Amino acid sequence: MYVRHLQVNDFRSWPLADLELEPGVTVLVGSNGQGKTNLVEAVGYVATLGSHRVSNDAPLVRYGAGRAVVRAAVVNHGRELLVELEITPGKANRARINRGAAGKPRDVLGILRTVLFAPEDLAIVRGDPGERRRFMDDLLVARAPRYAGIRSDYERVLKQRSALLKSAGAARRGGGKADLSTLAVWDGHLARFGAELLAGRLSLVSALAPHVTAAYANVAATDEASTPSGRVADLRYRSSLGESLPERYGVPGGPEIPWDEAVPELEAALLAELERVRPQEIERGVSLVGPHRDDLDLLLGELPAKGYASHGESWSFVLALRLASYHLLTEDGAEPVLILDDVFAELDRRRRSRLAELVSGAEQVLVTAAVGEDVPPELSGTRFDVREGEVHRAA
Repeated sequence: MYVRHLQVNDFRSWPLADLELEPGVTVLVGSNGQGKTNLVEAVGYVATLGSHRVSNDAPLVRYGAGRAVVRAAVVNHGRELLVELEITPGKANRARINRGAAGKPRDVLGILRTVLFAPEDLAIVRGDPGERRRFMDDLLVARAPRYAGIRSDYERVLKQRSALLKSAGAARRGGGKADLSTLAVWDGHLARFGAELLAGRLSLVSALAPHVTAAYANVAATDEASTPSGRVADLRYRSSLGESLPERYGVPGGPEIPWDEAVPELEAALLAELERVRPQEIERGVSLVGPHRDDLDLLLGELPAKGYASHGESWSFVLALRLASYHLLTEDGAEPVLILDDVFAELDRRRRSRLAELVSGAEQVLVTAAVGEDVPPELSGTRFDVREGEVHRAA
């Protein structure tokens, strides 16, 4: 899989940019603020309908413009599809495939897969649980686009249910009577969509964990001085169900589980836990059970990476997560485009070289760098210079 052509109109800083791309390595070199990251961000947006830098679409539209358009010609196993996305703040975004009728952006999910490495990734290890939930859900949607709808449905129900709990809690504290007549209905919806999302995440972690262990060993292989012997990387899913989560579901890499068949059992477990904590939820006015309260434990040996890993080990874990994602998606039958956005400036010489060695054989690798010398020689390829609002292929 690779992007053959990319065009953006009024996207971020670019009134217009047009790039002909090829398989192999492409390096975009430009000083900070010249717009190189904006270009690979556009590629990532086609794949995920989101940005790795901001949480909403408004900043993606160039200041003063009413909308932004991203077009990408994606080649997969010899078949080319043209994806066009129109981003309009305050209105519904639109999408077209092969210049057909406008449809929902979600229709394009799965046409392009990407795995993006960026300095912001360090938050997956060191940040709050929301960063790790986003990592899981983005990868889950990349593997199976139907989870975009499940996640959206879950977030909609969670918002409605939380609003009900908040108003009920306020009424009780004010001496009034809380209207909880619809709470059972929202419990049912939350448990149903939550069980599907939870089953998807558990399945994902089970499949991903062995890849993370192997990738961490590969990344850290040249850094023995700062990686104590026996510090094996591993993943564990931490559910708000606690001990109510059947034990067999929390063992990554264990026996294969028919996850679709697990959904009814997980739904029942969620409903039971919601009933158990209902008094606390009403008192606090928040939803205390569900995938929105879960976390992914990143372990080095028996210790959590967060709080115990050194800076170098944290970076090795981040790289391992992204490399594992790449291998997992490739196993699924469509090798993703790798995007390395200013990541080499954050790494020491050994990690730069090791990462370059591990990704150099990918079908397409897009790299951005402020200084060309930061890019290891293993990733020499086509180069574009980005400066003063223009992008030119280097001679």
